Amino acid sequence: MAVPLDTETESTNEGGPIRRSVEIEYWVIDERGRLTEPGDLLDASPGVEREFVAPLLEIKTTPCESTDELRDELFGRLGRVLRRAEDRGKRLVPLATPIHCGPIEDRPNERTRIQDRVLGENFEYVRHCAGTHVHIEQQPGREIDQLNTLVALDPALALVNSSPFFRGTKLATDARSQLYRRLAYAALPNQGELWPYVPDREAWARRVDRCYEAFLTEAVIAGFDREYVQSHFEPEGTAWTPVKLRDRFSTVEWRSPDTALPSQVVRLADEITDIVEHATDVGVRIEGETGHVRNDSVVLPEFEALESYVDAAIRDGLSSGPVRSYLERMGFDVAAYDPLSSELLSVAEPTSSEARALRLRYADRLEQDLSRGAPSTASDGQAHPSRDESSFRPNSR
Repeated sequence: MAVPLDTETESTNEGGPIRRSVEIEYWVIDERGRLTEPGDLLDASPGVEREFVAPLLEIKTTPCESTDELRDELFGRLGRVLRRAEDRGKRLVPLATPIHCGPIEDRPNERTRIQDRVLGENFEYVRHCAGTHVHIEQQPGREIDQLNTLVALDPALALVNSSPFFRGTKLATDARSQLYRRLAYAALPNQGELWPYVPDREAWARRVDRCYEAFLTEAVIAGFDREYVQSHFEPEGTAWTPVKLRDRFSTVEWRSPDTALPSQVVRLADEITDIVEHATDVGVRIEGETGHVRNDSVVLPEFEALESYVDAAIRDGLSSGPVRSYLERMGFDVAAYDPLSSELLSVAEPTSSEARALRLRYADRLEQDLSRGAPSTASDGQAHPSRDESSFRPNSR
């Protein structure tokens, strides 16, 4: 469980670079490509945690001040996990869905049990999703500019789309976003969909409170005692929207992208942080349908126009000309990305055995990516002693 940045930590970073951290979820498989539990992979490195379903683990970093620092820590921690995995006959898979499989088992957890009852059969969609979260340090007085900028950057999920499949069927170029946003929370759309821009923190707080009340109401309808649900969920913890202002953790959280190769995640976190930092320097305004990031201005498209880019990013990914153009206008080096989902779109809808082979293939890709981008320093993946290991770490579900 994370704690907020304390006053001393904030003051030591005053005037410094905006810190960023990442959390990446990976599927765990055995040597035959079958989903399996992490076991003692969780003890291989700091920052490794279980997720709410049995065959998924998460690797997270502490807040980092530079891209090199983030890369070294992420690659160091991931490398330690992969070395332990090799000893245990296990692999990690950087795909947003397991491609094809039956029901996925939950770990025993009361929060999960409540969500399962509230969402009903739709909660099964969430169990098939592995994503990446990027946390960016809030800048006092500019948090809303940061939040709104990340909302406008939601179509950048297309840069790292990593699976089009759900249970062997092609669902969308970004199947995870379709599952998580559009299907899992169909009955409670404010829980999972992208929220519009907000004018101030008070408006954000009101949205969170309304979302919380809706969840509590549905939980009571599902047979739970209201106070019991409140003991397991706070207001912030019932909004699974892709962009969140984390008051308790002093970050703005961008939950839009799929899990992906670590080099892709580091590149994306770097570009996202740079754009948000620029927005805090020059300010933002919302107008028109196109949007742009320039040396002297950041213009965000009106939300209705943004939604069309988001829809195309989920449905078509980088094959959409309007999405590519939009991301280039917003400051991304689109040509530098090669999403895994674009490779898998050329694959015929796989059987269960073919899905296992694909998981093994992309486990190879993860290991190759790590070997090419090994840490540039002597980092061994241990936490930096000057940082609080729990900073920037909210509950992910």
